Amino acid sequence: MPRFLAEFLRRSFLVVMLAGSALITAASLPYFDFETLPPFVIEKFPLRFEALWLWSLRLHVASAIVTLPCCLVLMTRTLQRRPLWHRWLGRATGVLVLLFLVPTGIVLAFDAKGGAVVTAGFLLSAAIVGVGTVQGVVAARARDLVSHRRAMRHVVAQMSVAVTSRALIVGLDMLGVHPDTAYVIALWVPVLASALVVELSSVRSLFVASIHTIERIHRDLSPLALRMRVRAVVRPVARPSR
Repeated sequence: MPRFLAEFLRRSFLVVMLAGSALITAASLPYFDFETLPPFVIEKFPLRFEALWLWSLRLHVASAIVTLPCCLVLMTRTLQRRPLWHRWLGRATGVLVLLFLVPTGIVLAFDAKGGAVVTAGFLLSAAIVGVGTVQGVVAARARDLVSHRRAMRHVVAQMSVAVTSRALIVGLDMLGVHPDTAYVIALWVPVLASALVVELSSVRSLFVASIHTIERIHRDLSPLALRMRVRAVVRPVARPSR
């Protein structure tokens, strides 16, 4: 893939995700109205652990509103060129993900619409986010930037499911797909597709890096390069004056 096309796709992804995050934030504000409950919440009742579920919902939404934009900002070249800012924003975001986003997502998954199939999908996505965040932090502390990028791409990809899943639900509804079936498809397809795209892009990055390394070694070991190095190293011996 040409470099300009890859950069265009990357920037387009960030813009679309930021726009989707803004729309989700606007739609989620009624969850924080403690006087009334939105229809989505009311249709969930009765719940076995009602108070736990409500607090988990609000904490999950609040942490998602913050962490998704932060993860997207961390993916930009601007912040990646500023290691100190990148490090501290990454740490703060990682804490929110591990302490609030993932645990509350697990609680909500067990009462998800669609039954056990959907619950399994949410749990898989939460596991990828949690494991990816831990691996990303460990890799960053070890200065393993390749592993760090791969792990954090998985985190961002799974968090983007919140946007792509909603868009897919709208599309399936326009096609007349039954809501229960559409909900299952709109969850599992983005979860699996996001993980697959990250793995394929990681394999491609490693392949391209290996090709560049081989080409550099070949250039360094070419006869002309060796002769040039010998000439640069060997110094003419000064003849003794008569």
